[in-house]
Amino acid sequence: MLAKTFKGLEEVLAGELIELGANNVQIERRAVSFTGDLRMLYTANFCLRTASRILVPIATFKAKKTDDIYEQAKQIDWAQYMNTRTSFAIDATVYSDLFRHSQFVTYRVKDAVADWWMEHGGVRPNVQLTNPDIYLNVHIGGDTVTISLDSSGESLHKRGYRVANTQAPINEALAAGMLLLAGWKGQSDFYDPMCGSGTLLIEAALIARNIAPGIYRKGFAFEKWANFDADLFEEVYSDDSREREFTHKIYGSDAGFYAVQTAIKNVQSANLQRDIEVKQIRVQELKTENGKGKTEGALVMMNPPYGERLSQDKDVLRLYQDIGTTLKHQFCGATAWIISSNEEALKCVGLRPAKRIRLINGDLDCLFNQYVLFSGDRKSWKKSL
Repeated sequence: MLAKTFKGLEEVLAGELIELGANNVQIERRAVSFTGDLRMLYTANFCLRTASRILVPIATFKAKKTDDIYEQAKQIDWAQYMNTRTSFAIDATVYSDLFRHSQFVTYRVKDAVADWWMEHGGVRPNVQLTNPDIYLNVHIGGDTVTISLDSSGESLHKRGYRVANTQAPINEALAAGMLLLAGWKGQSDFYDPMCGSGTLLIEAALIARNIAPGIYRKGFAFEKWANFDADLFEEVYSDDSREREFTHKIYGSDAGFYAVQTAIKNVQSANLQRDIEVKQIRVQELKTENGKGKTEGALVMMNPPYGERLSQDKDVLRLYQDIGTTLKHQFCGATAWIISSNEEALKCVGLRPAKRIRLINGDLDCLFNQYVLFSGDRKSWKKSL
């Protein structure tokens, strides 16, 4: 099987799979391969936080042109996976100089499936882009083509708890990956001073309590497969043995009234209001119980504006300066992480990053920087270690 993910999260996903008990875990390009039984297939879809989909390969072959793909796809015994009443959709991912147009690849595989059934059943199955019975995935790397069944259907990052959005909310799987990269397990208080629609807050709470992200989903593609085992999936769905207590608090804030209301709605939809508190306040005005040791050991994480939607560059730079000031004066003893595609603005935070990790948010190359927030000067802090 193959779990797809986002650039920079491959090792995190591999760790998740190992923890779930998957075998033969191998890191690949924006993916992790593994082996397991039907229970593992269901568990991976239901529990993985950083995967976008789980693929089950059914054929791998070499091809130099699209006619080769057609001929090889036509050799597959499609009766093992569908019948003439089965609707299907095809998605293609291409990393190859031999094949430049992924859509043409999908057309040739569609033709192969349809022609196979015309020869074996006399009827063409329907192509249905929305909610088909089975999803097929075609992956091309160089001259190697893999055709897979997509067991997930809609991308796994679409958890199902989000009922309202702000502009350009962060992807849920990326948010979970950032939290896991930061070592978050619910061991402290958590702060997001620019919470937007609340994605980081909700993902932080799910990880803290070890609640499976699939709990909110309406369904998975494998539920329409001929070999679907409803009793087995019910066992996976109902197993809450991994869940744990969370004794700390998650705090979110944002300058915008609409953002705060959106975050509150999403938190309520996820039924996590017991763990998450959201309020409206600008990051420049945020006050914590810093002097009482409240932020000692806390984790701070934020996804500030990158600059594309602010009218002037100087506004962005000033905002990042203000973020740095708030971190230094309100979060002593905490560890902060900031993701941004604006590297010039990140310099304005005025803190030296302890770590820099390259990630992609949407189609933007980003830096995910860690800042250790200590009292006094850096030399004194180092001596205390």
